[in-house]
Amino acid sequence: MSAGLRVGHGQDAHRLVPGRPLVIGGVTVPSERGADAHSDGDVLLHALADALLSTHALGDIGKLFPPANPAFADLDSRTIVTRVLAELEERAGTARVTNVAAVVTLDAPKLGRYRDEIATSVAKLLGIGPDAVGVTFKTSEGLASDHVQASVVLGVTAVTPALP
Repeated sequence: MSAGLRVGHGQDAHRLVPGRPLVIGGVTVPSERGADAHSDGDVLLHALADALLSTHALGDIGKLFPPANPAFADLDSRTIVTRVLAELEERAGTARVTNVAAVVTLDAPKLGRYRDEIATSVAKLLGIGPDAVGVTFKTSEGLASDHVQASVVLGVTAVTPALP
């Protein structure tokens, strides 16, 4: 792994359906609808996992957790991020996440009151301070009220190189 800063970007989106939990950043948000997904459908953590993988061109979470594999049904997305961090360490050496910038788009429910809880959850998962996790919430202005989506940009710095 070369020294210095690497930037990763990830995106995810899911249709909203009745009877599923709405999980954002590892936090279950009260809602009548949640993400229609093979796992728990946490769009923020899925985008985060893809952003981590993209820092070293390691593909996306679909490559590591194929949606057709029943072993991953209803998988907690915190497990996905933990496994991605382990994969990153194994393949690229130890890297430290420096900061996360996340945007979640959802018309309802409003997420502002969950901002600190979501930022703290993501920070804990990554082993960084919550002040290094920026979370922004947007609506689609009614253009896509049947879905939730997230985009994440993050930086990682090399701590130790990968073993040959």
